[in-house]
Amino acid sequence: VLSHLSLLEVQARSRKTQPQQQSRAKELKAKREALTIQRDQLKARIETHKSLQKLRASMDKQCTHEEEEEMEEDSENSQLLRLMARHTQLKDLLHAHHIIGGYNVIKTRQGKGVCVSLATAYEGVYLETYNLEIELKPTLRISRHNIPPFIPLNSLAEKSNMKTDMRTFLDTLSQHLNAFVGRKQQLKLVKELHKSVEVMESNVLCSLLVMMFTVPREKTAVLCTLDYTDHTKCLPTRVHFECEG
Repeated sequence: VLSHLSLLEVQARSRKTQPQQQSRAKELKAKREALTIQRDQLKARIETHKSLQKLRASMDKQCTHEEEEEMEEDSENSQLLRLMARHTQLKDLLHAHHIIGGYNVIKTRQGKGVCVSLATAYEGVYLETYNLEIELKPTLRISRHNIPPFIPLNSLAEKSNMKTDMRTFLDTLSQHLNAFVGRKQQLKLVKELHKSVEVMESNVLCSLLVMMFTVPREKTAVLCTLDYTDHTKCLPTRVHFECEG
């Protein structure tokens, strides 16, 4: 009888541990499948990276069209890889362009002068582009430009010593132009998006803005003056409010 009871006890214990073992086995199987998927993804990334490096090397060396088509022409993957390689190449070029100052320079007058383009932007949106034509010979000087007359171009050239430090001059001029364009764009957005705001006064440099608006619920008229003392900034230096009562 005792041996029979012991056998029943062993069987009962085995029945309890069996579901636990099955659950553990399922967990291990799921983990194995997840690791397998992760391994395959890493392999695919490595192969893609190798292919991109190969294409970038061929593009940087400006090799022939035949050399670039070592992969199948009709393969969608190869076309996607070419686009990705071209994208990374353009990103590198844009980064290099930013490092050297971000100015487009074109030779003019058979190398005796250059035309420098300064692009302006506000909140990531490109706006106006301004140009300077600079004579290099016989003396360095600005011959033509479309810089607004209220931007102190000659004064900036003298202060930054344009003849010996062109980069500083262009950086300073770019700050003035971007700040002016930013202030002008802010004024435009206020007029377009806030019909209740009335612009009472502004100047061509957009360095002084006087606006009238009404406080909600209270219906109180408020006069707001924005003073941009620093012309290299698109944010006001001083803000003044006036209201009745």
